[in-house]
Amino acid sequence: MIVITGATGTIGSEVVRLLAERGVKVRAVTRDPEGARVPAGVEVVRGDYADTPSMAAAFDGAEAAFLIGQLGPEYVELDRALVATARTAGVRRLVKLSAIGTGEPGVGRVGTWHLPGEQAVRDSGVAWTILRPSSFASNTLSWAAMVGAGQPVPNMTGTAGQGVIDPRDVAEVAVAALLSDAHSGQVYTLTGPEVLSTHDQAAVLAAALGHGVDVTDVPEAQAREFMLGAGLSEEFADGALAGQAYVRAGGNEIVTGDLERVLGRAPRTYADWVRDHVAAFTA
Repeated sequence: MIVITGATGTIGSEVVRLLAERGVKVRAVTRDPEGARVPAGVEVVRGDYADTPSMAAAFDGAEAAFLIGQLGPEYVELDRALVATARTAGVRRLVKLSAIGTGEPGVGRVGTWHLPGEQAVRDSGVAWTILRPSSFASNTLSWAAMVGAGQPVPNMTGTAGQGVIDPRDVAEVAVAALLSDAHSGQVYTLTGPEVLSTHDQAAVLAAALGHGVDVTDVPEAQAREFMLGAGLSEEFADGALAGQAYVRAGGNEIVTGDLERVLGRAPRTYADWVRDHVAAFTA
């Protein structure tokens, strides 16, 4: 039995699908079991990180678990508790989804939010693997309505790039780590095959759509006001903005070979991802 937390999210849902295809016994954990759409044969259970008994029940009888913590300063203790609950339930292999730049001083506060969860996994006494993916290609789905309306897409990272990664690749690495202790004790920094700026991504998308996709720079003050208006805390907004500043300064212009070492193939490109999701931008 392998337990997948965050099982209806971008990465979690793909991990569930891949494991189910392999005939692995999967338990998908979500706060809304009734609304979950999972492959046939997958067990769906309710679990809330703030409700320890529900998570203890979710981990019961599992051999391995994929841990997707919630990002933000207010979730640090919940991240630690999630690891402790899994360990107490007898889970013997943990794969933790973290983020690129975790622990890097230049990233600012956002670079510390995954650290307690990472340390808890390292200290768990069981086999563990930490995944630190770069920016997801799927983040550009937030552009869909703007692109459809002929509006420019927002940019907060200037001309700097990131090793944009297809989330399907992250999920494949997670599956490999969940199924074997061969990846125990490893921290994998996962990137795509090339560094791309927002302008580069817009150009790839434009080529697939057959029309231009404009980009507009968003001032920090405007972005902060938007986040606060959406109900996010000042600490979260300031941490997120510090992370964007780190990227803007070129701190995330990184491409690694970790994914190819695990999967034995090159990462998918952003163009690959666009080709498979272009319909989302034309709906």
